[in-house]
Amino acid sequence: MQHRGQEAAGIVSCDGKIFRAERHMGLVSENFTSLDVIARLKGNSAIGHNRYSTTGEPALHNVQPLFAETAAGGFAVAHNGNITNATHLRRSLRETGSIFQSTSDTEVLLHLLATSTKNSMIERFVDAVRRIEGAFALVALTDSMMIGCRDSLGIRPLVIGDFEGAFILTSETCALDIIGARYVRDVEPGELVIVSSSGIESLRPFPEASSRFCIFEYVYFSRPDSVVGHRNVYDVRKRIGAELAREAPAPADVVVPVPDSGTPAAIGYAEASALPFDLGIIRNHYVGRTFIEPSDQIRHMGVKLKHNANRHILAGKRVVLVDDSIVRGTTSLKIVEMVRDAGAAEVHMRIASPPTTDSCFYGVDTPEKSKLIASRMNVEELARYIKVDSLAYLSIDGLYRAAGEMGRDPDMPQYCDACFTGDYPTPLTDQRSSRPQPQLSFLEPSV
Repeated sequence: MQHRGQEAAGIVSCDGKIFRAERHMGLVSENFTSLDVIARLKGNSAIGHNRYSTTGEPALHNVQPLFAETAAGGFAVAHNGNITNATHLRRSLRETGSIFQSTSDTEVLLHLLATSTKNSMIERFVDAVRRIEGAFALVALTDSMMIGCRDSLGIRPLVIGDFEGAFILTSETCALDIIGARYVRDVEPGELVIVSSSGIESLRPFPEASSRFCIFEYVYFSRPDSVVGHRNVYDVRKRIGAELAREAPAPADVVVPVPDSGTPAAIGYAEASALPFDLGIIRNHYVGRTFIEPSDQIRHMGVKLKHNANRHILAGKRVVLVDDSIVRGTTSLKIVEMVRDAGAAEVHMRIASPPTTDSCFYGVDTPEKSKLIASRMNVEELARYIKVDSLAYLSIDGLYRAAGEMGRDPDMPQYCDACFTGDYPTPLTDQRSSRPQPQLSFLEPSV
């Protein structure tokens, strides 16, 4: 799950009595390959987390899983998503005596569980989760069980796997493939699963609601070899490219992806338009994902370190350049400059999603609305800004068709598409509060 967060990583294990934690800044490979570290994580169960932050500071006290000793016993939790009323709850909890050790929204859940008047750990967990709003896929660990839970809309992914009789909970199926585990099923929206020595149990403690799975998981966030929301990500991305070719053809000689996230869509575009596909940009795979790097300075340097033009493919050609999205616009500008410097005769940019006009508050690292270039410029203005001969985005209906729907139902959208439409499926209590809010580290994207 390293692709879902590169800032920090943590593991909490339990042997049935004692909880042990290892939390470190940096990549998993930098911190969890030492036999000494693994030896310290004794136990027969464990949960892990990869993190990247947005407004909160990158600090060790924010690294998950978080752990607390409560009246009901030890409890560790890892969170993928965003609690959109965390500031409101934090203020209320502080007023009644809670002392917070981090600036993470996830810590609110620990305090809600610890202060619950319910008896059992599961009852306390349900009581706590019923008070939070937003998007969450949670995995939690006690001395006798592991818990998995998704919000009622199922915005963030969570799947169940089986490895030789041991159950696994993870954000994406590619994690199961790596260790040779078998995919069992998705944790359904609004479902709570309990894994214990007696097997796996399913509860439905939350109100039923129509699923609003995050459609941006298909566009960018998930790995292409994963199956999320019952669909293969690679297949969806190829269909996205085919839809884009039908909606926005271009007079061109070659289709070139912005690797790696634009590659499947570019293949689909090339196949549907009967144009050659070629790697006109080569990616350095020893550099991380620029979209989720923690600062603009690192992100801008990452573009140069991460991509290099393949002049032999581009020189003298009319190029269709396919990327998954345009967020701030700075990366696209540098990529186009790189392609033109390599001798491309024309550059036609095609974006495999609709314009990103609104911020995500559910666990994807998008900046505030004022920094989203599509919220300030129309397509023609943006085309001039990034210096392309033409620019076109996939329509929202085209995106839905690629994801297996007939189109977007405006009265009851089948996905969460708030970053493209501004249609937020849950209350945004903290965002709409008129009172000053502390800077919190809202996004905890990977389990």
